[in-house]
Amino acid sequence: MDINRLKKLLDSVHSGQVSVEEALGKLKDLPYQDISYARVDHHRSLRTGFPEVIFGQGKPVEQIIGIMKTMISRNDTVMVTRLDREKADVIIKHFVDSSIQYHTDAKVLVYSSKPIEITGKGTILVVTAGTSDIPMAEEAVITAQTMGNRVETLYDVGVAGIHRLIDYKDSLEQASVLIVVAGMEGALPSVVGGLVDKPIIAVPTSTGYGTSFGGLAALFAMLNTCSSGIAVVNIDNGFGAGYTASLINRV
Repeated sequence: MDINRLKKLLDSVHSGQVSVEEALGKLKDLPYQDISYARVDHHRSLRTGFPEVIFGQGKPVEQIIGIMKTMISRNDTVMVTRLDREKADVIIKHFVDSSIQYHTDAKVLVYSSKPIEITGKGTILVVTAGTSDIPMAEEAVITAQTMGNRVETLYDVGVAGIHRLIDYKDSLEQASVLIVVAGMEGALPSVVGGLVDKPIIAVPTSTGYGTSFGGLAALFAMLNTCSSGIAVVNIDNGFGAGYTASLINRV
């Protein structure tokens, strides 16, 4: 249950439209609801400002649908990450009359019962070194948009052709928060960090040849950056970057 639904419920009790007993029935499953295979955290939106997010990888599609049904009864927005196309198609057919969309590159599914309100103060800019980094970048984009932010993208501006990045210096400077996604040697966040005075969230990706060690080379490079103002999330964690950027953009 999010803050708006709770306020509406309390107002209805105050005005006499909803009885105290009925309100208690709606609140009885806070802070969580046990559905045998999962304990759904209905209280998370009140604590953090955004509902619990379903991690789709490794979950049977029947369980994902069950968790979604439970969450939809209490939340206007539900998001499922790391979801393959096959599972997404089954879910979409199940919720055929609902507002639901699957984002193929991001592997993210979003249910929303009403248009998402923009609550972020500025614009989040998502930047990638190469086109192979786009899937992780898109995970960050969809996460940030679903959390109520204006998001712009700047793709394929890595250090191998640094003039491509410099051509968009105005876009870099106008963003309130930047997410910079890079694999290989992971150099791009350090370069961007030397150009802007805004917080940067660096996302190392598993893109690269053998000695990139599945993204470890990029992760270590970003952790050891000489540029200030850069925070680093885990390898391929576009969701974590988008979520953190959203929190920053609310301030």
